[in-house]
Amino acid sequence: MSDSAPPTLVSSDTLRSERVPPGQVQTHKWPVLHEGAAPRFDPATWDFVVEGLVEQPWRLEWEQFQALPTLRVKADMHCVTRWSRLDMTWGGIATREVLRRVTVLPEAKFVVVHCDGGYTTNLPLEALLDDDCLFATSVEGEPLSDDHGGPMRLVVPKLYAWKSAKWVRRIELREHDEPGYWECAGYHTLGYPWQEQRF
Repeated sequence: MSDSAPPTLVSSDTLRSERVPPGQVQTHKWPVLHEGAAPRFDPATWDFVVEGLVEQPWRLEWEQFQALPTLRVKADMHCVTRWSRLDMTWGGIATREVLRRVTVLPEAKFVVVHCDGGYTTNLPLEALLDDDCLFATSVEGEPLSDDHGGPMRLVVPKLYAWKSAKWVRRIELREHDEPGYWECAGYHTLGYPWQEQRF
């Protein structure tokens, strides 16, 4: 990644007069929540793939991924387990920056996010392309720890945090929605905190 300071984008949700969505409680801690053990990161074998409804699949190794233009995003995080942590500063590569480098076919409307450990989550393509969404590699200026999704996780600030999948390795563009891990267990297909779309 470049040595110069990347631009900082402020998520529009942080500009609300009331920052904590209904049913949430603000915390200054950052709870660790995930299924199974955190995978071990090996930069020699790590890769990231964009596939599905694109003209040509795109694969990057770790050094290539780090060389992409970076962005900082100041945003709040809301977990479906009812905690909210405000004013987090993420660093990484904008989702728009990644998808700008492939030709997305017109029938693509949804994305399935695939992660180490078999975890998946689903998103409308429109939600993934929001200006405050990024593939984060750092938080508060420090590399993401394994437990918080390092080396790279998705961050979708306007949705509940289970959509901000940890350990992302592949995104698949699809014509039709396909529920992911928690969605198959009964969680809401979108997960918008301000409407309490939990289940």
